[in-house]
Amino acid sequence: MMPGTEVIGPVSDQGADLVPSSSLDQVRAFIRASKAENTLRGYRSDWRAFCSWCEPNGVAPLPASPETAAVYISECAGRLKVGSIQRRLNAITEAHRAAGVEPPTHNAIVRNTMKGIRRTRGTAPTQKAPTLIEDIRSMVDSTDAGLIGLRDRGLILLGFAGAFRRSELVGLSVDDCVFGKDGLTITLRKSKTDQTGEGRKIGIPYGANPDTCPVRNVQTWIEQASIITGPLFRAVNRHHRVQNRGLSGNDVARIVKKLAKRGGLDAAKYAGHSLRAGHATAATIAGASERSIMNQTGHRSVQMVRRYIRDSSLFRDNSAAKLGL
Repeated sequence: MMPGTEVIGPVSDQGADLVPSSSLDQVRAFIRASKAENTLRGYRSDWRAFCSWCEPNGVAPLPASPETAAVYISECAGRLKVGSIQRRLNAITEAHRAAGVEPPTHNAIVRNTMKGIRRTRGTAPTQKAPTLIEDIRSMVDSTDAGLIGLRDRGLILLGFAGAFRRSELVGLSVDDCVFGKDGLTITLRKSKTDQTGEGRKIGIPYGANPDTCPVRNVQTWIEQASIITGPLFRAVNRHHRVQNRGLSGNDVARIVKKLAKRGGLDAAKYAGHSLRAGHATAATIAGASERSIMNQTGHRSVQMVRRYIRDSSLFRDNSAAKLGL
């Protein structure tokens, strides 16, 4: 496998003369489908970065020696986060597996180097601030007039109420929305934790305040934008015309930051994930159970939800508040 080759996993050519080439092509297609497109895109980018580093240093990227991989991640430690370095190691591993050779990343020198990087640099992720109820209200009050405002209000209110990831929000189709007497039922056909597309339904109840009701705002956006089928949230051009193309994940982050800034918040602390984190945090403060939060967020492990619970409880039942200072 040469530098730049797509990393899709191993497909041995042994016995290929006994198998029709069309069948092998189908196998390769299924292997590609076994990983999310974003994952594959990341592998390609990280593999190219490794190859670009190897060339001027006069070392082979494939097969790479354990020493090469160890030196590479040591140099990466000066400019990349721990998670990004691990992702590059994953790409190197996948590339070697695809070529049918032993990955250098399994060697002790590489594993110990990575362990040292983790201990030295730390592994705590940089988290974006959650949007709480008052934040959401301020953001809603800061939206534009017209179609852009209708879209942005529907986007942040649905993202907050449904605890959606930004990739899930932009992946929604109007066909995934069913309005009923109790609220809006969203069919989430695929998500980060559901790559096989089993899907799940999420209920969005009517809000008490029409201005911040996610159901009414989404319904108004659909009606005013005249969306019959296709992406739920779409671009609106400078002539205030709704486009056929849906928004991207980066668009969601941009909209959240824009409205956070207008609402008097520090925009640097907020992004697309703030809506999802905000739901879990606000629901915890309001006394919602772990199970009900997990039903909405789709978390399969209570550990992630409990992190939000811990963060929201820092000042609610704090022993320092009873010290009389």
